[in-house]
Amino acid sequence: MENNSYEGKKQKEEGVHTDFISRMTYGEYLQLDDLLSSQKRLSEHHDEMLFIVIHQVSELWMKLILHELKSSIDCINKGDLSQAFKMLSRVSKIQTQIIHAWDVLSTLTPSEYIEFRDDLGQASGFQSYQYRMIEFALGYKTKHVLEIYKKDPVLLEKLKSEHEAPGLYDVSIHALAKVGLPIDESVLNRDYTETYVANESVEKAWLEVYRNVDRYWDLYELGEKLIDIEDWLQQWRFRHMKTVERIIGHKVGTGGSSGVGYLKKVLDHRFFPELWDIRTKL
Repeated sequence: MENNSYEGKKQKEEGVHTDFISRMTYGEYLQLDDLLSSQKRLSEHHDEMLFIVIHQVSELWMKLILHELKSSIDCINKGDLSQAFKMLSRVSKIQTQIIHAWDVLSTLTPSEYIEFRDDLGQASGFQSYQYRMIEFALGYKTKHVLEIYKKDPVLLEKLKSEHEAPGLYDVSIHALAKVGLPIDESVLNRDYTETYVANESVEKAWLEVYRNVDRYWDLYELGEKLIDIEDWLQQWRFRHMKTVERIIGHKVGTGGSSGVGYLKKVLDHRFFPELWDIRTKL
């Protein structure tokens, strides 16, 4: 009898809403019908679902990364560094999720992948426009990749706008200048369509910040947030490279890139070079 009474109380828990005839449901709020029906397999192979879901999840995380990066750039521009710190910390946490996604994808074996790889045609993660926007926001500007997106004029214009905009490091360097640290005019007024290149005046400014932490605490914390983001991004790139190598070896990618060779090459790029160099000189 006690058991039945307990079950009855569980079923009639007070405050739980069960009438949604005229109310919005969880599924409606998240548009789950659209979200969960967007996995369109091109083959009958069981593991293609894994491949699609992992990449879609990663794109959702990248959407949130861009949301946070854009807002943090605005906050730094306005001098509101404390708000930017929260957003940049969130970006780092999101990056860990994407890194773990590669661990799940690595359960796909070479023999399984070749069963549906040809169905992908020339579609490739190399074409991820959100990833390009993240690179642009971090100061890595590659104009030639814009050619990929000519098929969609609206998207192309959006990418061009991001390509021409100042990135996270640009506004951070301006923050150094705003407190009186000398920065070369060529850096402060640089062409934002070009990939950022290390500058001696920027290195000296960061050295001053790191040697006088108490005086420049906010800028010191900003520098460490930037290092966190680049550190996690490089780990993300490394896991991507090793997962690709594990699944397809050194084959050419579906999008025509050199695959593992290309992914190894981009590992050498540094987004915030002076912040790494000063560690040797402190």
